[in-house]
This record gives sequence, structure tokens and C-alpha cells, in this order.
Amino acid sequence: MNQVFRQLTPDDNHAYLELMLAAYAPIKALGIHFDAATADLARVTHHLAEHNVYALLVDGKMVSSVTLRYPWGPLPGPFGLPHIGWFGAHPDYHGHGYGKKIQDWVEQEILVKQLKSPAVSLGTATSHPWLKDMYVKRGFQPMMEKDLGKGHITLFMKKILDPVAHEKWLAKQNLS
Repeated sequence: MNQVFRQLTPDDNHAYLELMLAAYAPIKALGIHFDAATADLARVTHHLAEHNVYALLVDGKMVSSVTLRYPWGPLPGPFGLPHIGWFGAHPDYHGHGYGKKIQDWVEQEILVKQLKSPAVSLGTATSHPWLKDMYVKRGFQPMMEKDLGKGHITLFMKKILDPVAHEKWLAKQNLS
């Protein structure tokens, strides 16, 4: 089994759209509106052009991906930190841990090693039956809830990646 982690480009739009629609179909069936659940080829192409998207490919098949949004980018997260946007794992490979593998890889290789980020955030629907618990198990802490007008309440969560750098970052935020 050949596993490759890499950043996607707009040329990956067809495979990425297939992954997002498959990954978000169960969430869409719950009546939760996440943007990735209703993506089309134009939206996915635009998403890939505007954000850094990383994927895990197994034997050439895209099985999971994570989008990073940045404080300086077009859709910053709420805390002035890198923010995980569209995050999905293909349901045909449930039980292989591919979602955790891409998340761990992005956290270590991109956020910690390259960006030296003290923490990362994400948002999920409070009404989703298991995502909050999964993210808590993966080290995220609930921070705040907000109605973004999408038909559900969004729970914003944060994961500390480097405790020392995070303390310095917090001190700097309090000086602003």
C-alpha cells in the first residue's frame, strides 16, 4: 500500500469534489449544512485556488483531506490562528484512520514544522451527533458557539500544538 501526503492544486478538482461529496453525504443526510456538502466543480476549483488543501492518497486514490484557512486569507477563523476548514475522509475506507492520519500530518508537517503555529482552530455543528466528541478525543477544546446563519449553531474549537508558543501568543494577544 502506497501512502502519499501532498498539497492539492486546482488540477485536482475532480478527485477532490468526489471526495468531498462522498465524505459529507452522511452529514448532509443529517440535515446539517456544511459548505463542502453541496460543493460543485466550480466551487471546489475556487476553494483549491484560495486555500491550502492537503490530501492523503492511498494507491493513487484520494481518501482524506484537510483545508487550512489562515488569519491573513479570505476566510479567517475566529481566533487569529490557522483554521481547519473542509475536512473529510472517504466513507468507503471507514475504519482505516485516514482522517486522523491527514489531520496528524497537517498538524505536524505544516502547522508545527513549517508555520510554527501555536494552535489551530476548527468549527463544527453542535447538532452533529459525534463530531464534537471526536475532536475532543483528538485534543481540541470547545471555545465558543456562534450562529453563522447556516441553519445550525457552530461550535468553534481550538487545539494547542505548542504549549510554550501558545502562552507567548496569548500574552501577545492581551497586549493588543
